[in-house]
This record gives sequence, C-alpha cells and structure tokens, in this order.
Amino acid sequence: MTKERTEWRAANAAPAKRALGDASVPPRRTAGEATATKTAEPSRRGTWAKLNPLLRLLILTQLAFNIGFFAVLPFLAEHLGTAIGMAGWMVGFVLGLRTFSQQGLFVVGGALADRYGVRPVVLAGCVLRITGFAWLGHADADWSVIGSVLLIGFAAALFSPAVESEVARQAVVWEESGGGPRTSVLALFTVAGQAGAFVGPLIGALLLAVDYRVVCLAGAGVFVLVLAGHYRLLPQHIPGRERVRVTGGLGGLLRNRRFLALCCAYGAYLLAYNQLYLLLPDEVERTTGSQSALAWLFGLSSLLVVTAQLAVTRWAADRLDLRRSMSAGLLLIAAGFAVVAVARPAGWTGNGGLLPAAGFVVLLTLGQMLVAPAARAWVPDLAAEGRLGLYTGAMSSVSGLIVLVGSAGAGALMDAGVPETVPWVVLAVVPVAAIGLLPRRSPRP
Repeated sequence: MTKERTEWRAANAAPAKRALGDASVPPRRTAGEATATKTAEPSRRGTWAKLNPLLRLLILTQLAFNIGFFAVLPFLAEHLGTAIGMAGWMVGFVLGLRTFSQQGLFVVGGALADRYGVRPVVLAGCVLRITGFAWLGHADADWSVIGSVLLIGFAAALFSPAVESEVARQAVVWEESGGGPRTSVLALFTVAGQAGAFVGPLIGALLLAVDYRVVCLAGAGVFVLVLAGHYRLLPQHIPGRERVRVTGGLGGLLRNRRFLALCCAYGAYLLAYNQLYLLLPDEVERTTGSQSALAWLFGLSSLLVVTAQLAVTRWAADRLDLRRSMSAGLLLIAAGFAVVAVARPAGWTGNGGLLPAAGFVVLLTLGQMLVAPAARAWVPDLAAEGRLGLYTGAMSSVSGLIVLVGSAGAGALMDAGVPETVPWVVLAVVPVAAIGLLPRRSPRP
C-alpha cells in the first residue's frame, strides 16, 4: 500500500465513522477504489450473520417477491391461450405490456422512492400487486386481463427500485463500516432473488393442479404477508436517506455519460440473458425435437446461482475491481454464445446435442454472477446525491429498452433466412463491444 493511499485512508476513516454514527450517508468513494482498497478483511463468519436487520429484511423481501411473482407468471401464457382463448398475438401483446409496465416505469418508482422514502412506495407496490393478482385470477375478458397485468407490472415498478436502491445504499454503508466489499451484500440479494425464482414455479405448478385462480390467489397471499411484515418492520424513515424533489434529477442523469455508459453495458448483459427465452428454446427444439429440456437448463442456471454466487463474488472482490469484474463477466457471456456458434454447424442432435446449449447456460450464468452484483455496486458511485432510487430505476429502464430493441433484432435475424450461426455470432460480439463502453475508473479523491 502506498504512502499516499495510507494517508488518504487515515484522512477519511474519521468522517466515515462520524457519518455512520450520526446516521448520515458515508463518504462517497469510486467503484475501482472501493473494491481495490479492502476497507477491512471480512471475518470468516458468514455475511448474513453480520448484516443489520434492515438489510436482512430487504434481502428476504427479494426472496418473497420472486416466490409470489414466479408462482404466477410462468403459467400466464398457457392460461391466456387455453382457458381464456386469446389469440397468440394477443398473448404476446399482454406479456409485452407487463414487461413495459414494469421495466419501462422503474425510473418512476425510483424517483418516487427518492421523494417519499422507501416505506410508502414499497407498501403501495404491495397493495397494487395484491390487487393485480386477485384481479387476474378472476379476469376472463381481454380488457380485464390487460388491466390486471398492467397493475401487476406497475406494482413491481414501484417496490423493486425502492428495495434495490436501498440495498445498494446500505451495502455502501456496510462496506464503509468495515463489513467487507459491498458486492457481497448485493450477491446475497441476487441469490435470494434467484432462490425465489426457483421455488416460485414449483409452488405454482403444484397449485395449478387445482386451478389457475388458486395460483393467483396464492401469489396475492404471499404479498399480503410481505405487506404485513413491512408495515410492521420497515422504518418510517431510514437514517441517511434524505428526501428530494421528484423533479430536477432527470436532466443531470441524461448528462451523466459515465452512468449512461454503465447502463448500456448492463443492457448488453440483459440482452444476452434474454436469449434464454429466445435463442435457447430454438436451439433445444432443434437438437431434441421438443422444449422439455428447457426446464432442466433453467434449473441448472438457478442452482448455479444459489450455490456458487457468494463464492464467485468473494473471489472477484479479492482479485478484481468492479470494472474488471464486469469485463470478465461479459467475456464469459460472449464465450457462451461462441460455444453454440462453433458447435452448431456440426448439426449434433439428441442428448449429446444439448451439450453446447448447456455450456451456453453455464457460461452465461457465470458471467451473470460477475456482472450483476458489480453493476449494482457501481451505481451509488455514479448517482447524484440523493438520487440513488432514480438512478437505480433508470438503469433498469434504459437496459430494458436495449433488450426490447436488441431482442427484436435477434428475432428478425432468425426470420431472415440467414445461416443459423449468425444470431449467435452477433450476440457473441455484443458483450465484447460493451466492455469498451464501461466507464474508466475515476481519479482517487
């Protein structure tokens, strides 16, 4: 450690302690610096055991949110097409509306969380999600289904940015207090979400044997429990989170080129991840003649995240700063597409033909483990003071737009009669190109 580095650490140690003691926001540090400097070597005790009650509540919130959500949504398309009798284009339209009302409006939910605080926005989102699921369970007309799905999506646009931005802010506080790298906290958040995404469909599949209405009411019941728990446990005002005006932050965000560059790189990752639902089913169908193997591949991805995310994040925190972590993750994702692109001309079929697809899933998931926590950990360093909710929501909205445009382009390539390897090659290039968009490390203060 250099002399200048030691002096800088000593000069900032006292303000950091004062900031935590009087519940104000800790001193801001750059992404590269926060990881490279090891504020304190974490003990061998588990990260979970060292977290404060608020962080535990928010991480469990993510688990519960995803259990309730994924118990209902994976079965929606089948329900709309068979039970209600919607045309295929209408089913796709409804699913697209849900995505838009959620991802597209994250920036609204983030701005509201900055203005009114986390608690009221989370509680409002829970109430809307309960209403939306109950409505969806009884909807039998097109307009009713559309209304309920829009409500479900907007509910997530309220509570998700509020929860995610507060987890990111608390992770910075935790890091500054000597708990360890902020990415460890955000990795736990990712694991909780993935565990919920794994358990939710299992619960939904069991209840689907009774009726889809029961599935929807069970999803609503999960959010009733979340609402009650947060009404009782979530503080009225979280120390260090100052409320700001809703207006006035968007202009600075649009001029923040480093943040927008991060959004584009994160969008490239999400575009790649979205191919689990576009290119991968096509590949599985080609090799096996059906899509039944998709469930196993999705399960493989979830199992990898739940079992290996914390170890991967710990390894990255010891050896990489945030930029290098995202770069390594994007390279792994590109390698996943390259595996299928190289193997596809061989025309392998059957169970052996699934090996390239499995390699794609494994490499994509490993890349996700590096990219997602690092990107979330970087946002607090780039966000304007008091606007963390806005910036957290904006990253989801901007990257969601990139996914929308990019997936449409990938679908057009699939329909254009080009060689089957072309979409895979193009999508292998995108993550590599995104590395060049990542912001350079800021000068040390």
